[in-house]
Amino acid sequence: MRPADVLKGSSPEPALHPECLPYTAAHCPMLNGTATHYRRSPVLASHPAGRPCADPACACPPRTTDESHTARSGSLADRYEAWMIHTRNHHLVFAPERPDVPSGISLDVPVLRRRVLRTAALTPDQQHLMVLFNALTCGP
Repeated sequence: MRPADVLKGSSPEPALHPECLPYTAAHCPMLNGTATHYRRSPVLASHPAGRPCADPACACPPRTTDESHTARSGSLADRYEAWMIHTRNHHLVFAPERPDVPSGISLDVPVLRRRVLRTAALTPDQQHLMVLFNALTCGP
């Protein structure tokens, strides 16, 4: 989960089995800290089937960027947490403009466990302030 997801009350990220989390956390560049910024281009450069889809009712992923990609494009990486949520509490949420297509899962549910996967990437000025803050609060 990202702080923006928590504020929104839902997450577009897919759920993982607890057994899959260590692999994902180790190999995903955003989660393991290798990527310090969000990508500037959308994930899909073409339709997944390799052809245009002419069906307006199709739930194919759009090739255009959505507002969340636009907001993050090129910005510093957020803090990410893994939340353990019981499967009985996984509730899909739907965007008002596409009530037939799930847009994520609700975060208004009991959380069994939270684990920080990565801290937010900081600008040099923010890093300097954190060093000063830590020196004041934690001592030398």
